[in-house]
Amino acid sequence: MMNNKIIIRQETKSDFSQVNDVIMAAFKDMEESDHTEHLLVEKLRETDAYIPELSLVAEDCGGRVVGHILLSMVTVECEGKVCMALAVAPLSVHPDFQGRGIGGMLISEAHKRAAELGYGVAVLLGHKDYYPRFGYKTASLFGIKFPFEAPDECCMVAELKSGCLNGIRGTVRYSDAFNAG
Repeated sequence: MMNNKIIIRQETKSDFSQVNDVIMAAFKDMEESDHTEHLLVEKLRETDAYIPELSLVAEDCGGRVVGHILLSMVTVECEGKVCMALAVAPLSVHPDFQGRGIGGMLISEAHKRAAELGYGVAVLLGHKDYYPRFGYKTASLFGIKFPFEAPDECCMVAELKSGCLNGIRGTVRYSDAFNAG
């Protein structure tokens, strides 16, 4: 995908260093952050939860990585039933490029590619005023819980394909890569 001289493409190994820099810069001044998001991405790349096709970068016309999004596999577990889903974590745009729609471009393209790969549901912990414009709704409205303490309105879920939330209820289970340490 290309828009406003920004190209959205799959991340490659040669992007890893720039992606780390973008993530660290994006979360540097975020009070809610523990500033280890770049380490989470590194850990996720080494797990079965990692889907290379859903690790995307935004590249400017000079070839500089200015944004990144990663969707990784999670499950929603309820009463012995396990449903596959994706976790959006993290979404990062370098501060010099924020407010230009790059985050939205990354989310939209990641959602499109995820649906093409057969995934129907995405979950995230994020800002209650930002993510609803991309179809995210409060997860508790669907009977979906997160395994950590966070404001209810920040725990969200989105259907990537119509009807995919039907019958999915329970607790999100993240990859061990999300565990601190």
